[in-house]
Amino acid sequence: MTNDQELPSNWGRWGADDELGTLNLITEEARARGAAQARTGRTVSLARPIRPTPFVSGPFAPLARDSSPVQQIMQYAGDVPATVDMILVTNHHVSSTHIDALGHQVLDGKVYPGHPLAESVTPAGVRHGSTAAFAAGISTRGVLLDLAFDGPLPAAHPITPEDFEAAKARQGVRLESGDALVLRGGWAGVIDFEKPLPGVTLDAVRWMHQRGVSLYAGDLGDAYPPLEKAAPAPLHRVALPLLGMPLIDVAEVEELAAVCTELNRYAFLFVVAPPRIHGLTGVPVNPLAVF
Repeated sequence: MTNDQELPSNWGRWGADDELGTLNLITEEARARGAAQARTGRTVSLARPIRPTPFVSGPFAPLARDSSPVQQIMQYAGDVPATVDMILVTNHHVSSTHIDALGHQVLDGKVYPGHPLAESVTPAGVRHGSTAAFAAGISTRGVLLDLAFDGPLPAAHPITPEDFEAAKARQGVRLESGDALVLRGGWAGVIDFEKPLPGVTLDAVRWMHQRGVSLYAGDLGDAYPPLEKAAPAPLHRVALPLLGMPLIDVAEVEELAAVCTELNRYAFLFVVAPPRIHGLTGVPVNPLAVF
């Protein structure tokens, strides 16, 4: 990792005990700006659908199938007025649209904004930097930057500020402090780690920091394999632990891009209401874009 002095950071900006990070940038003005985008009530989900798999498979279960982030135990007991089940959720699964809490990533033994790991994350749960920060929900103006307007980004493409600026100019949209940035790279559903994934560069993270992005969501995140040896995984190793920027991984943005193109509108009310479960490093979410 590059020397910390060369990296953008919000440590200390909102106090030593801050757990909101860049969500502090979502002011009443930013929320009102987002609410003003909801003109027709048309809604698009940015979550990938999940089909649970049985926790214990029987002899007739398929011998091979894609893994699911949700395993299910049915507690159906025959002729009863209701059925129930239990689920086991893998929060950071590559097939689950989820939001990363600030305690998910650790830098030099510390959790944003400098709390020792041993005091922040324990076997009994996360005490600092957990999903508790999302208890009030997230509501702001969302902006889609569609980098795949003429096809998916090439394999191993480094996503740079120039890509962002070109998309802004092409779409005629602006990005303001407190906005959520939604990115489309055209790689929806790609989980083949033998194929080099495009990814956000450190300069792109700096660009987000300078413009006051409050939250990042996209069908692409960090490149795999890493593109920058000095700063691998800049979203998860810089934006999350140093800027305190929550990340929504594995967003489903194809329908969103289609609606934005249809309406010629690339800004919308962006709403995230995670389950109110505290003490976690992340949780599945169903982000909504409202037009």
